[in-house]
Amino acid sequence: MTNQPPAGLTPAAFREQVSAFQQSRVLLTAFELGLFTALGEGGLTSGETARVLQTDARATDRLMNALVALGFLQKHGDRYANGAFAARHLVHGRPGYMAGLMHSVHLWKTWGTLTGAVRAGRTVAPREGGEAGERWREAFIAAMHWRGTQQAPVEVALLDLGRVTRMLDVGGGSGVYAMACVHARPGLEAVVFDLPDILPITKRHVDEAGLADRVALVSGDLTTDDLGRDFDLVLISSIVHSFPPDENRRLIEKAVRALRPGGQVVVREFLMNEDRTGPLSSALFALNMLVGTEAGDTYTEPEIRGWMEEAGLGDVGRIDTAYGASLVMGRLTP
Repeated sequence: MTNQPPAGLTPAAFREQVSAFQQSRVLLTAFELGLFTALGEGGLTSGETARVLQTDARATDRLMNALVALGFLQKHGDRYANGAFAARHLVHGRPGYMAGLMHSVHLWKTWGTLTGAVRAGRTVAPREGGEAGERWREAFIAAMHWRGTQQAPVEVALLDLGRVTRMLDVGGGSGVYAMACVHARPGLEAVVFDLPDILPITKRHVDEAGLADRVALVSGDLTTDDLGRDFDLVLISSIVHSFPPDENRRLIEKAVRALRPGGQVVVREFLMNEDRTGPLSSALFALNMLVGTEAGDTYTEPEIRGWMEEAGLGDVGRIDTAYGASLVMGRLTP
């Protein structure tokens, strides 16, 4: 079925939708500059804020006025203060701080290359190296960890962990899903397998959670290295969208080789419907993979099911989660 714009959409309303990026840019710039953190608990004038941020006073004033208009700041006389949402979620150090928004700042740059990517059929965004690349990694893992702390416990509860004593989290990032599995089943030991430049971030999160004795870290490249052996569960969460089909076939074959008899492979992904026109979030994510990867994509359930069955898994099934992702699961017959 073809989706349609909202009934009664007018040219004026359409123009508002097209220019919505301006509001996004205002919020991302304020976050990138640390403006909400600078305001903190109290109120400052725009000039005082500019001195803290080392920005231009007039430009900072105009930015802060726009944030008032958007409802994120309050203004009393010539002084500004954080609104309730900003105070709760946009001030560094607060429990609800949305650190992952820096990843959205970086996505702004790659999405700006969409026209070129559509022409080329692959990413044309410049690759960040050195300190810039390190900042990108930190922001990306922070975004995934913030989201995972909310989602992982709920999604892990949908898994059959009854006979799982050892699990592997492939490309596990911060280890948030591995840690959720450890919390869900006493005695379960987890291994996070990821690149050597990611694992120091993983270690920090695992140590902060006090789980270093139950979550081991293994360095490797999932595209070239063996994944190990003797696991009851191999979790591949938010990974296959980064790779083309042939690479995903090889990955799932390696995951199956890592299983004990009766073990299971679980692929967590945002799935496309079979004609690839929805849901909207997955259609947009396919473009996110276009601008950000060499050959990544979003996939359908039959595609992932096919890779699993080709690799020797049976009883392949699907569970949809409350967060828009799906769990596609297959088991290795004993």
